[in-house]
Amino acid sequence: MKSKQISGVVNSRKVFALPYVAWIAVFTVAPLILILLYAFTDTGSGGVMILTAENLARAFSPLYMTVFWRSVLMALIATAVCLLLGYPVAYMLSRMKPNRAAILSILFILPMWMNFLLRTYAWRALLDNAGIINQGLMALGFEPVQFLYTEGAIIFGLVYNFLPFMILPIYSVFQKMDTSCIQAAQDLGANKWQTFWRVTLPLSKGGIVSGVTMVFMPAMTTFVITRLLGGSHFMMYGDLIEMEFLLMSEWNFGSALAVVMLILTILFMWLMRKYDKEGEGGALL
Repeated sequence: MKSKQISGVVNSRKVFALPYVAWIAVFTVAPLILILLYAFTDTGSGGVMILTAENLARAFSPLYMTVFWRSVLMALIATAVCLLLGYPVAYMLSRMKPNRAAILSILFILPMWMNFLLRTYAWRALLDNAGIINQGLMALGFEPVQFLYTEGAIIFGLVYNFLPFMILPIYSVFQKMDTSCIQAAQDLGANKWQTFWRVTLPLSKGGIVSGVTMVFMPAMTTFVITRLLGGSHFMMYGDLIEMEFLLMSEWNFGSALAVVMLILTILFMWLMRKYDKEGEGGALL
């Protein structure tokens, strides 16, 4: 009798998951199926849809792989800068009093409440040749500097927009970290550097992997930042996919480019599960 009651309660609770399942099916699974369908098909003579791998082979051609590797390089640079800035910030937040850490955390999250496009437009106005930064430089007697439409401006925009996604998972791991391990290392004679390198850093690798994944993937596929801060002078992979879909109307080839990104995403998800088996970096996500 009890087992039947328990199974009945479990089945009744499964009903609450149906909206989530429907949402995933409509807005995640169905688009992925369409992308795969377009990527491996083409319109033949008479408007007949035929299976082909030509689109995917074209996506791996040297011309498009040049854009791919340029995007990988810029995304890696932005991710590395976010890690170098975000890790110390997360560490300091975890060592502060809870009230002060909560206030500072809100200050890092606050810009994310504003629209992504508006934030980027704001920095475009600040970095312009007639912007506030260059006006300040000229007031100090310096020549104006060309900030906009450079690779540096793109990387700066990537770091500014995605830095919170690096800080939050690392901060989450630091909050859950067992401080007795650090105290034990210090009691055994380890100095601050040895304690950090052999205890703190290994225990925080889950947050690092999660943060790197959350920063690298959107940095790789963004097109708003490159357009506004780079002036479309430096095409990244996201710009290429958008161009094929919206300007060239080549949905089949655009889907093939998206499949390449899907493969890269799966590889990163595999890495995250390999180095963050307990999901320590995803507590706030």
